[in-house]
Amino acid sequence: MIQLNPDCLIFQTSDGENIPCPAELVTIELIGDAANLLDPEIIRNASAAVLHYFRDELGKNFVTVAEFSLALERVLRSFGFEVKAAQEATPPPSQIEEADLSRIASESGRGCELFFFPHLRDEMRRCLSHSPELIRFKGLRGCVKHLTGQRRWSRRCQKLNDQIVDYLRTCLTAEKQSATCALVVL
Repeated sequence: MIQLNPDCLIFQTSDGENIPCPAELVTIELIGDAANLLDPEIIRNASAAVLHYFRDELGKNFVTVAEFSLALERVLRSFGFEVKAAQEATPPPSQIEEADLSRIASESGRGCELFFFPHLRDEMRRCLSHSPELIRFKGLRGCVKHLTGQRRWSRRCQKLNDQIVDYLRTCLTAEKQSATCALVVL
């Protein structure tokens, strides 16, 4: 038996044909012309998330195109994009608050994690004061590089990256207004 490439799934078409194909390629085909309007990193992350879901969480190598497209639509909606689903369409969040982690890091100064985390908590509270359905923190990679003073990604960067995400989750769950709010960190 031939081993399947780690970024591929076997897609079952509506006429019963099985086609091994990279998840990212199918994602671009499903998105169509809108793929040119989206950041390539978002497309890669969305396809990787759907691939991980089917492969690692469900243990499936065979997926119908319809199953894949529904899962992809859910992922893109979670990123704040307006996607029309074939089934069970839900409207996108009516209110999205956005914060820039790179801005917060530069206001805190280079290497000043001590000042960064309190600023981050204040920003979370500011966003929650508007009772949003979604809070999107963007610029995580640049923020981490700024705080660590690194030009290239390192283990120290990854450790701080994970600390920031954990801290944001902790802050969100600690606030009483967060009961219906989702958090996205890009």
